[in-house]
Amino acid sequence: MTERVNQESMGCAFQTGIIALLLLIVTMSCFLFSGPGYGQDDVVRLVEKKQKELREKEEALKKEEERINALKKDVEEKIEKYTKLLTQLESTVKKIDQSRDEKLTHLVKVYEAMPPEDAAARISVLDENTAVRIMRMMKSKKAGAVMAAMEPRKVAAITRELSAGPGISH
Repeated sequence: MTERVNQESMGCAFQTGIIALLLLIVTMSCFLFSGPGYGQDDVVRLVEKKQKELREKEEALKKEEERINALKKDVEEKIEKYTKLLTQLESTVKKIDQSRDEKLTHLVKVYEAMPPEDAAARISVLDENTAVRIMRMMKSKKAGAVMAAMEPRKVAAITRELSAGPGISH
C-alpha cells in the first residue's frame, strides 16, 4: 500500500512538474514576443525573413534539379550515341569475320584441289593455327591424304590442335 501511495504521489509530482514546465514555456513565449525587444513588427520581419530563406532554398533546389536533369539528358544522349557506335562496330566485325571465313573457305577449296603431296608441302610451312584451321575445314578424305604426305612431327602438332576442338589450344 505504501508503494501505491508513493507511485501516486510520484505521478502527481510528475504531472505538476509538466504543468509548471508548460506554464514556463508559455510565459517565456509571451515575454519574448510581447516584451520590449519584440514588437509585432519584429515578429512580422522574422516571419518574412524565414519566408525569404525558404524561397531562396527552394530556388536553389530548383536550379539543382534543372542541372541534374540536364546531366541526365546528356548521359542518356551519350548512352544512345555509344550504343549506336557499338552496333556499328559489331556489324563491322561481323562483316570482317564473314569475309575472312569466305577467304578461308576459298583457300580450303584451293588446297583440296591440289595433289595431296603439294598441299602437304605448302601447309607444312604455314603457322600451326592457320594449318589447323585449313585442315579442320577440309573434307576428311582430302585432309587424310594431305596429312599422310606431311612430316610426322607437323602431323602430330596439327592432330593435337585438331583434337582440342575449335578455339582451344594447348
